[in-house]
Amino acid sequence: MAIGGNPVFNNPNAFRSSPAGSAAAGSTALAGQTQLTSQQLQDLYNQPSAGPAQTGRMTYDDVIFKTLACLSLVVVGGAIGWMFPILMIPGMIVGLVLGLVNAFKKEPSKGLILAYAGAEGLFVGGLSMFIDGMYPGVAPQAVLGTVCVFAVTLLLFKSGKVRATPKAMRFFMIALLGYALFSLVNLGLMWFGVLDNQWGMRGAEISIMGISIPLGVIIGLIAIGLAAFSLIVDFTSIEQGVKQGVDRKYSWTAAFGLTVTLIWLYVEILRLLAILRGDE
Repeated sequence: MAIGGNPVFNNPNAFRSSPAGSAAAGSTALAGQTQLTSQQLQDLYNQPSAGPAQTGRMTYDDVIFKTLACLSLVVVGGAIGWMFPILMIPGMIVGLVLGLVNAFKKEPSKGLILAYAGAEGLFVGGLSMFIDGMYPGVAPQAVLGTVCVFAVTLLLFKSGKVRATPKAMRFFMIALLGYALFSLVNLGLMWFGVLDNQWGMRGAEISIMGISIPLGVIIGLIAIGLAAFSLIVDFTSIEQGVKQGVDRKYSWTAAFGLTVTLIWLYVEILRLLAILRGDE
């Protein structure tokens, strides 16, 4: 988004384009009406100013509505994935492909974004059923945890106590790249049978002040913190988009960014809870 998140919001044309050409159209129409009575002029003066919705600009309501639409499809896909966990792998592959397409697409596509939400729902539903089968109750707890983290992050952002400053963004990007590298290496070691633990290196025990703690707990807390800060980045981009009057279609981009981050946050919380339960 605007500062390090979804690249569509980095498109300068999106921020400088005049929404729907409404202002120019209005000027042309008024120019053609050379014969206006005093009553007509008074009526024009008394009319309320056109808001963002009337001029084709993005609003917070647009973002909320479209995000809810995406999350609804995630829930529907999740229910199907829970009942048919065999769809987890296809959902993961399709979701990954559509996620990359949507992230680097110059113009947002409503159909592709909604398709991504549905595919990710299949993946999340299958994964949740699998892990909840091993550790009953972790899936509802992960949902509750995701809602709580989202609410706290939004409140901190609204209060102005947390902001995506350039310095914070540098640390965020370094930590994110480090986490991505760790995840890739861990996945490779598991796939090639180097590690037989179901969590890979995450399942390794480390000692901190004489207390044995799974490495996955520490990594999980870091990942949740990164996902929470990613929400701050999303909120900042949305706020900038609304203030700069970007085209209304980019509310789909904002909804896509929030959906990606919330799914990431949920998966990290789900995995952390499972590791904690497995250590009991």
